[in-house]
Amino acid sequence: MKYPIQKKKRKFSRKKREKKDKKSQPIPRIVIPSFFTLMNLLCGFLAIIYVAEAANPGEPQFMYAAWLIVLAGLFDAMDGFMARVANATSEFGIQLDSIADIVSFGVAPGFLVYHYGLEELQFLGVVIAALSPICGAVRLARFNVEAHDVKGDFFRGLPIPAHALIISSFYLTFSANPELFSGFKYGVTSILIPVQILVTFLMVTTIPFDKIPRFDKTSIKEHKGRYLLFIGYLIAIVLFQEYGLMAVFTMVIARGLVLGLIKFYKQAFGEDDEPEEDETVVIEDYQSGN
Repeated sequence: MKYPIQKKKRKFSRKKREKKDKKSQPIPRIVIPSFFTLMNLLCGFLAIIYVAEAANPGEPQFMYAAWLIVLAGLFDAMDGFMARVANATSEFGIQLDSIADIVSFGVAPGFLVYHYGLEELQFLGVVIAALSPICGAVRLARFNVEAHDVKGDFFRGLPIPAHALIISSFYLTFSANPELFSGFKYGVTSILIPVQILVTFLMVTTIPFDKIPRFDKTSIKEHKGRYLLFIGYLIAIVLFQEYGLMAVFTMVIARGLVLGLIKFYKQAFGEDDEPEEDETVVIEDYQSGN
């Protein structure tokens, strides 16, 4: 026969054990890369706020917005790196990363480029600026669909963070020197429009662009040239800041276009049509850039 006090004691012991088990559960690994993804999103949101508060492109808020987009790019690279280090790649991380990217690298640079040099064009300016989030959304959707299947050492199309960093570096490099564009009929707008159309169009093409290299022994041994190039990019950005950014991403686009021409040539003459160097599954590299 079980007395009431025994039942209460057993129930209390079970509750205490369950409570202890809950306390001992480790923090999910996915939290680590997700933190950097959310910091990416926060930077994009703040960039939009700063652009909205600025009365004209010459105010400090515009400069802050451009650098916040650059900082968002750093967080975007870090979330992919941390996902690999912590072995925390997941479907949740992929979807969260896409949402953050469309804000930080689609909406924010589109908003910045509109208020920088396209506002006077009114509706046409809105359409050209809107190419950033529109093409960026297409780029991200395509990548989400292909993430489990596409293999290779290159991105198909310009990654959306690279597009945003090109727009930001353009503003950071040339905003203080408008006299450089005095020879053009519409000033900086004459250059800004083709730059905006080019980089947004490149996102939805299948032109191959380099991925951020994986930092493991096998990859370093197989792709020494790419690592040296990547290290050179980092040194240029650190030393020359906005000028380094502009130079680096100009080189990234030029290299991608050259690879695209080689790919086209090989396809036209019946040779191998992919410039892939190995068969690395894309999903593990997803959060490094889209």
